[in-house]
This record gives sequence, C-alpha cells and structure tokens, in this order.
Amino acid sequence: MRFEPISWQRLAEAVADRLEATGPAAADGGDRLKLGVDGAPAAPCAEFAERIADVLRGRGRPVLTVATDGFLRPASLRFEYGKQDPDAYYSGWYDTGALWREVFGPLAPDGTGRVLPDLWNPVTDRATRSPAVPLPPGGVLIVHGPFLLGHWFPFDLTAHLHLSPAALARRTAEPWTLPAFARYTTETDPAGTADTTVRADDPRRPAWTGFRS
Repeated sequence: MRFEPISWQRLAEAVADRLEATGPAAADGGDRLKLGVDGAPAAPCAEFAERIADVLRGRGRPVLTVATDGFLRPASLRFEYGKQDPDAYYSGWYDTGALWREVFGPLAPDGTGRVLPDLWNPVTDRATRSPAVPLPPGGVLIVHGPFLLGHWFPFDLTAHLHLSPAALARRTAEPWTLPAFARYTTETDPAGTADTTVRADDPRRPAWTGFRS
C-alpha cells in the first residue's frame, strides 16, 4: 500500500470534495450523505471528523457528527466477561443495533431525519436523555470511532485512520484492547476495505492512499 504525505486540512478538503461528488442522493436513496471515520481511540478520529465537518459547514452544508462512544452498552453487558476482555470489547461494547435504530434509521428515505447524537453515558452508566437532532435534507452525517467497518452501515464514503502495530501499542492507553484491534484487522481488513486509508503514526505528518476507484 502506497502512502503520500498530505496535511490534515488538505485531507479534510479532499474527503469533503469526494463526498459531495457522490451526488445529491445518498447510496441508500436518502437525501443526506453519510461519512464514516474509522480508527482506534489512539488515532485522531474525532479531530479529523470535526475538521471535515468544518470544511462542509463552510460550504453551506448542515453537518452532524456522532461518536460511537456515545453508543456504548450498559456496564452490566460490557463487563459480563470482566472489564478487560478483548473479545467482549471487540464485539459487545458498542451498541450497533442502537446506531442502526437511532442514527442511520432516521436518515433512511422514509425516516424522520431526527438523529439521536448519543444514547449512553459510560461514566454515569445511565442514559444520556439527549434530544434528537434534526439533520435537514442535503446534510451530512459523520460517524467516528473504532470497529465501524464490517457492519454494513450505509456509508457513502469511509476513511480509516491506520496505526502500525508499534504505534498503536505505544499510544494505546489500555493495552489489553490491542488483541481486539488485531482481530479487527484480520477479520475486516479496514485498510483494504475503506475508501481511503490515512497513516497516522505521526499525528503531525499524515499520509494517505488517495481514493480507491
């Protein structure tokens, strides 16, 4: 895989250009585009998602960013096999059903257009009770977080922020999660699946693959 150096700002503009070039209608037939920014917590997914959102807003697009950390399952389910089980972290911590129901479902052609920005607060282990947020037609949803690929989420464009095993190990605050990311790489191949892959070993000097045709 060949990477070319690029700045985060130029990268955000390129992603925004490509997303808007997909057409006025989303791949699922709706009228709101959907972007997935996939990467481990050690990668700057949230920052990159917000940078893309700023570019799109500057072009007059309504944008809503959603972090998958707002859709964690309750502690009783996450920690059913202990607090440091990498397999449970990989397949049981994030409530993909709630993401489908509360985030992607409302943006389907027959949906309400009102997205729940988060559902569960892992600190208090209680529902956030956040109100649903309307995303007008022509708007863009950006979802960011780990393990986004492989769930058939209806993204129009995906970007994977890649960390080498050494960089991932060095920058991960909870090393017990590393086997989960190794499994994700083996089972999903995010670097080969995403529409573009960004190497973020050095957060000051990203590099990317360009877009796959």
